[in-house]
Amino acid sequence: MTPAIRIDAALQSGVRLLEEAGILAPRLTAEVLLCHALGRERVYLFSHPEVLLSEVAWIHYGRYLHQRLQGKPTQYITGKQEFYGRDFRVSPAVLIPRPETEHVVERVLALNPEGSLADIGCGSGAIGVTLALEMNRRVLLADISPEALTVARANARTLGAHVDCLAGDLTTALAPASLNLLVSNPPYIPLADAATLQREVRDFEPHLALFGGESGNDIYARLAVEAERVLRPGGWVVLELGFGSEAAVRRLFSNWPKVQVDPDLAGIPRVFSAQKSGA
Repeated sequence: MTPAIRIDAALQSGVRLLEEAGILAPRLTAEVLLCHALGRERVYLFSHPEVLLSEVAWIHYGRYLHQRLQGKPTQYITGKQEFYGRDFRVSPAVLIPRPETEHVVERVLALNPEGSLADIGCGSGAIGVTLALEMNRRVLLADISPEALTVARANARTLGAHVDCLAGDLTTALAPASLNLLVSNPPYIPLADAATLQREVRDFEPHLALFGGESGNDIYARLAVEAERVLRPGGWVVLELGFGSEAAVRRLFSNWPKVQVDPDLAGIPRVFSAQKSGA
């Protein structure tokens, strides 16, 4: 029989374990994991500190803490991550959406293109589903990973977004001149940087969505060619930039007539957009 423990004591115990292991944001992490074990919102922890955990909740909480101590990201434990004000389902089959990627969404919304729009390498569907909801339109989601498309479909269904899902390697399954806008957060980390990544990223997130070849620019190079093929005249390509990738991406699109690079809140070049000739 597991001894009874109050919510506040369980929270303090979790914080201490995470602090001793050097886990970032130990208090917030413990709160999120305890809420997940209880099936409650965070406000419940502070309004009911005296409530005793059930044996099942205590077992779940202990397992979640153990998983986090082993390096598993909190988002993969809880199965969700907020993006653009909405909760998205995530699993180890997809990259965890980052706040910086919201700038990609904002750039597309600013362009507000007419016609067809596709999120290439959609992963969880965070970009494409968000655009479908914000723009009240149908968006194509494409990914080479069937498991990622399963997650994206689930997110679209749960959030009520109108999407079409296509399994394929980048745009290879798309017809020429079939899109008005192509958006992507492609793999852009150089393989040589793998050893420098946090273990949460290196050991748990899908390498297919992380690494862009030796230089990190392999997928950018392919998208530059494929965007030329699948975009209609005057169409746009919008890409998330990896750290230090701006110059290389500019060179890949050097013959495009209109190019713009927007920084994130830290001032780092984050979003690249270019318009195909013929507008």
